[in-house]
Order: sequence, then C-alpha cells, then structure tokens
Amino acid sequence: MDLRELSDEVESISSRYAARLGVERDDTWFLLKLQEEMGELTQAFLMRTGRARRKGRTDEELDADFRAELADVLCHVVLMARHHGVDLAAEVERKWLVRKTG
Repeated sequence: MDLRELSDEVESISSRYAARLGVERDDTWFLLKLQEEMGELTQAFLMRTGRARRKGRTDEELDADFRAELADVLCHVVLMARHHGVDLAAEVERKWLVRKTG
C-alpha cells in the first residue's frame, strides 16, 4: 500500500469516528491527537523495555502493543499531513530519498 492509498483509507475511518463522537477535527485536534498517540507509543516502549510497570502483560502483549502504537502514530502523521494539504510521499522523497544515491 502506498501513502496516498493509506491516506484515503485512514481518512475515511477517522472521519467516521469523528462524526460518530461529534469531534471537530480542526488543526488543534490533529496535533493533539498525534501527541496523544506519541504518549501511548512512549508508554508502550517504556513497558516493553522494562522502564515502566508491565501491568501484568506478557512479552507478546507488550510487543503487540508497541506495534499497534507505531501504526497509530503513522496513521495520525498521515492524517495530519492530509489535513494540511501536504503530499507526504513527495516530502519523504524530497527530504529523505534524495539521499539514497551516494
């Protein structure tokens, strides 16, 4: 799946979620939601690496939580980029992939 397809799919899911809960997805919401997801990723990382209480979770559950939070962060970055009209694929190409040769 490419970033544009991902953007379309997560936008559909996020907009339905927001409509169901009566959430206005404005500039502030996109930033704060991404920050919330980063906090959850940080917590999952800390638990997985033994720097926070495990809360009775197994290694497998901690690994699954970490993977899920990485996905949440990625999807919210994609949503924020879409909201602001940023072609994320083009920006990755410009910022990162330009360096792939030499």
